[in-house]
This record gives sequence, structure tokens and C-alpha cells, in this order.
Amino acid sequence: MIEHLEELRRLAAGAENRRTETGIPRIAMVQGEIPEHDLAAVYDPMINLILTGSKTMTVGDRSLRYDPATYFVMSVDLPAVGAVHPSERGEPYLAISLTLEPAIVADLLADLPKPAGGALYSPGFSVAPVTADLLDAWVRMLRLIERPEDVAALAPAYERELLYRVLQGPHGWMLRDIAAPGTALARIGNAIRWIRLNFAAPLRVEALAEMVALSVSAFHRHFKAVTALSPLQYQKRIRLLHARSMLMNGEGNATSVAFGVGYESATQFSREYSRFFGLPPSKDTSRIVKSLRLATS
Repeated sequence: MIEHLEELRRLAAGAENRRTETGIPRIAMVQGEIPEHDLAAVYDPMINLILTGSKTMTVGDRSLRYDPATYFVMSVDLPAVGAVHPSERGEPYLAISLTLEPAIVADLLADLPKPAGGALYSPGFSVAPVTADLLDAWVRMLRLIERPEDVAALAPAYERELLYRVLQGPHGWMLRDIAAPGTALARIGNAIRWIRLNFAAPLRVEALAEMVALSVSAFHRHFKAVTALSPLQYQKRIRLLHARSMLMNGEGNATSVAFGVGYESATQFSREYSRFFGLPPSKDTSRIVKSLRLATS
């Protein structure tokens, strides 16, 4: 396994301190000190493998730490706050990821025996030690960086193998459930996608529960178990993350942005923004801009 990790580190050495595309569909890498505001974001469903350093991820009231040779699966879109750390020897954080495509998972599952159902009221993100077979599949996939002419022919087969190896592990049920439309996880995923698309609109939990064919009480239990947040808390995090992005891009002042993301009170927006990010909107934006200037000077 050590040799596989060393080869993966070499293959991913060209990563930057932001999401870096590899030329392989859905495969990305990242390395170094990632700006704090980039780590507070809505994360897409993915499989992420840590190669060097470590990462902490907080969603709602749940926090997990990922170390080298561990991987995590995120099965739904989650607003999270992350932090990355170099290794004990000072080597920069380095990780690679596969963005999950439910249709590809479903196609793979059609060729496999159907197992018992997934876990009840379980989180939408978790961590596990990497296996030798999974590392071997990652190595073959990343070698395509050096053989771009082989990507079209071989990447789909290697992606299926990556997914298959994860299906064999402790996170396998998560992949199965996101690809099966009738499962509670898939239904919560549909509700999450609706909130992401309509975050500025008023949220009626009863209507959302009805839309995904769950009782209100079951919807609340499943939603909180998967996201570590209530539906209203989830919407609030999405609004605040969008607001921060808008402020960073100069798309208005705090008041106009507050109304733009769905708040009815600029005062309430400023209060909740400060509670989540640690500073009022204007001070937070100024701090980020200053840190970015220092990083590039």
C-alpha cells in the first residue's frame, strides 16, 4: 500500500490549492493551503482520498477527521466547513476525489446481486480506511493523467472499479441508496436538491415531505440523520454560503444580498452571518480579500 500511495502522490503532484481538474471525467485533485472561505462550501457527492496531511470536516454538529490512507464518502450535497493540515513532516495537504454520478452507480448496481437494505437514519458522510484493492484502482485511474489518449477508452472501466471497491466496503450502502430512487437517502437527496435550487424561496417542510413521499416526522428524522441539520438549518447554511459568494464577487452590499438570498430582515441576516462565519458581512469580506492579496503578493 505504501508504494501505491507514493505513486499517487507523484501523479497528483501537479495539483494546486483549489480544485484542479485532471483531464479525467469527474476526477479532481487539490494540494496545499486552501483558503478558508473555499473550504466553507456546499460539497457535491463524492469519494475523496487523502494522500498527505489531514482534513477536518464539520457538517451541522458533526465533525470528522480524515488522515492519509483514509477516504470519505459524501452521498448528498452538504454545506460544510473544512480545514486542511500539512503532515507532521510539513508536507502539504494532498487529496484526490471522484464526483459521484448516481446514473453510473445505478448502471453498475444493475450488474451486481442485490444485498440487504441500507442503514436506517444514517449520516450522509463518513470515513473509512482505504484498502489495497481500492488504492490499486486509484493508481490505474490516475496513471491516465500521463496517458490522456487512453482516457476515453479506459476511464469508464476504472471508474466502475473504484465504485465497485467502495461498494464492497463499509460505505457501500451509501452508494447503493443514492442510486435507488425509493430509499430514504435518495428521497432526502431529492429534497436537498430542491432546497439548493430554491434556497431563496420560503420553505414549507410539510410540502417538501409530501413531495418526497415521507411523513413530516420521518422526513425530519431522516433529514437530520443524513445532514446533521434540520431542513430550515440546511436552507439557512445554503443562503449564507451564497451570500458570502455574492459579497466576494461584488454583487451588492449586505442589505441587497440579504434580500437576494431570501432574508426578510437585513438585521437578522447580519446576526446569523456573524454567528456562522465569526464576523459581520463587511468585515468578513474585507478579511478574505486582504488574505487573498497577501497570498498572491
